[in-house]
Amino acid sequence: MKTSLLLCLLFTAIGSSNAQSFNLEGAWQSGPDENHIVMIVAGKYFSASAYNKKTGAYIGTFGGTWRVEKNQFIEIHEFNTINPEMIGTEQKSEVSLKGDKLTFKTKERNETFTRIDDGKPGALAGAWLITGRVTDNELQKMTPGARRTMKILSGTRFQWIAYNVETKEFFGTGGGTYTTADGKYTENIEVFSRDNSRVGASLEFNFSIEDGDWHHSGKSSKGDLINEVWTKREKIGL
Repeated sequence: MKTSLLLCLLFTAIGSSNAQSFNLEGAWQSGPDENHIVMIVAGKYFSASAYNKKTGAYIGTFGGTWRVEKNQFIEIHEFNTINPEMIGTEQKSEVSLKGDKLTFKTKERNETFTRIDDGKPGALAGAWLITGRVTDNELQKMTPGARRTMKILSGTRFQWIAYNVETKEFFGTGGGTYTTADGKYTENIEVFSRDNSRVGASLEFNFSIEDGDWHHSGKSSKGDLINEVWTKREKIGL
């Protein structure tokens, strides 16, 4: 209960003020190893995950979209594993940014995050939705709707989340660090909601950007062959 309350306070506290004054793009971290929190902000989208950094035990995740109005940061949750009833509701808070320290304030609590990166150097920073899979050498296109699988990346961090904004169902998440070099995309898993045993694994994939879409192929954490296409959310309009 204590952990759930802490998470709710943290994620309803996601920052405020003037969009031109506060550049939140990138990745941020907070909390002790036992309750480590990583937040990724990409454009108008954000996600945050909490986990035990020592054991890899998954705690929870929140995320969705945000906007700024009259010096207030307003977030709308698309997924929330601690309080699903908050999905679709607006949450408001205030924020101060001093150097690489980002402090969120609510009536109940103050929480300070430290910047991990500013959206660089990785080549895939942004919020992406899966829009296609290659099966039997044929591309099967997908149209994201209420059921979504999103990958959100900063310059060094990634998180994927599968969820349904209408039913408030949550299907899984995973995240950690990543690198891009010479057409290779490598994930280093730090949290995996479905199976802690996969924490610590490194997965290498082929990647390319074609007409603005991310083409991604290799083997999943289960060893299954995958060949996927991901599209920026801004391009889709979701």
